[in-house]
Amino acid sequence: MSTPRSNEERGIASTATPESTAAAAALAAEGITQPVATQKVTGGYLWGLSLAQFGLFAALLTPVFVSMSLKASQINPAHPEVVVGAVLPIGAFGALLANPLAGALSDRTRTRWGRRRPWMVGGLVVFLASLVWLAFATDQLQLTIGWLVAQISANAVFAALTASFADNVPELQRGKASSVIALAQNVAILAGIYLAVYLVGNIPVLFIAPGILAVVLILIYCFVAKDELPTYRLKKFTWLNLISSFWTNPIKNPDFGFAWWGRFLITFGTFMFTTYRLLYMQKHLGLEEGAAVSAVAFGVLLYTIALMAAAAVSGWVSDRIARRKVFVWASTALTAVGLVILAHADSVATFYVAEVIMGLAYGVYTAIDTALVVDVLPNADRPGKDLGVINIANALPQSLAPAVGLWLLGVGGTGQNYTLMLWGAGISVLLGALVIFPIKSVR
Repeated sequence: MSTPRSNEERGIASTATPESTAAAAALAAEGITQPVATQKVTGGYLWGLSLAQFGLFAALLTPVFVSMSLKASQINPAHPEVVVGAVLPIGAFGALLANPLAGALSDRTRTRWGRRRPWMVGGLVVFLASLVWLAFATDQLQLTIGWLVAQISANAVFAALTASFADNVPELQRGKASSVIALAQNVAILAGIYLAVYLVGNIPVLFIAPGILAVVLILIYCFVAKDELPTYRLKKFTWLNLISSFWTNPIKNPDFGFAWWGRFLITFGTFMFTTYRLLYMQKHLGLEEGAAVSAVAFGVLLYTIALMAAAAVSGWVSDRIARRKVFVWASTALTAVGLVILAHADSVATFYVAEVIMGLAYGVYTAIDTALVVDVLPNADRPGKDLGVINIANALPQSLAPAVGLWLLGVGGTGQNYTLMLWGAGISVLLGALVIFPIKSVR
C-alpha cells in the first residue's frame, strides 16, 4: 500500500483563511466534511490546471475551427458546408446532455481513486478513440457519430475537471485560477490554428496528435490535484435525481439563476457575431474572399493577444480587492460596445479596433466569471451538478445564436442586414451585464 501524499506533494498549501474555515465549520456542523476548498493552492497546482485546460481545448476545438472543415471537404468536395452544418449541431447537442450528467454523476462517484479522476481518465480514453474514428471517417454518418461521441466524452472530462477546480481552489484564489483557465483555453485555440498550418496535408495526425497531448496533460493534472472523497451519505439514486441534473431552482437560488442568465446572454451575443464573422467581412465591408480570410485571421490574433493580456491581470486584481461583480458586468457591457462599433464599421481598421475592444472585454469576463459562478454555487460540496447546469448556458446559445442571427440578417429582404444583427447581439450582451447587478452573495 502506498503512503498517502502530503498536501505539499499534492500541490496544496496548508494556509486557510478565516472565512473559508468558518464556511467549512458551518457545513461540518451539518455532517458534511471536506465540502469546500479551504487551503491555498500552489503554483504546481495552477500549472497542472492550465496544462489540463490547454490540452483538452486544443484537442476539442481544433476540429471545430479547422480539421472538421478539411475532413468535410474530403467527404463532400462540392458542398463541405453542408457536412459541417449537419455534424456540428449534433455534437453540440451531445455536449448539452453530457456535461450536466457527468458533473452530477461525478458528485456521486466513490472510488479509491477519488470521484473526479475516474471521469477524467475514462472520458479521455473514449475521447481519444473518437478522434481516431474521426480521422479515418469516410462518410458523413461516420463523421457524425464520431463527433457526437467526441463531444460527449470530452464534456465528461470537462465537467469533472471544472468540478475539480471547485473542489480544490479556495475563494480567495478563484480569480487568479480563472485567469489561468481563460489563458490556457484561448492559447489552445491559437495553437490549434497554427498546428493546422503545418499539418493541413495530414488530416489524421491533425485530429489525433492534439488528443494524445490532451491525454498526457490531463493525466499530469490527475496526479497533481487532490481528489478526496466527502463523507456525507449519498441520497438514494433515482431517475428523477438524474433528470434533475439539468435543473437548479432559480427561485431558491436566485444568485445562481442570475449568473446562469449572464453566461447565456453573453455567449448568445458573441456567437451570433462569430458565426458570421467571415461573411460580415465579405458582405458588410466588401472584401474579396482571400482578403476577408486574412483580415479575420489577423483580427482573431489581435483579439487573442488583448484577451490574454486582460485575463492575466484581471483575475489577480479581483482576488486582491475581493470583487467579482464589477469586473463581470463592466466587461460584458464593453463587449456590447464592441458589437455596436462593428454594426457601423466601414473599414477593416475599425473592425480591428472592435476586435481589440472585445478581446480585452472577454479576457476580463472569462477570467472572473468562472470565479463568480463557483462563488454562487448552491451546493459547495456537490459542485459537479450545478456547474453542469451552468455549462448548459455555454452550449445552448451556440445552437440558437446562428438561427436567430440568420433571421435578423433577413429582416429587410436582403439577407445582409448585419447592422440589425449586430445590434441584436449587442443588446443581448448588454442584458447579460444587467442581470449581474441583482446578485447579492458576491461583491
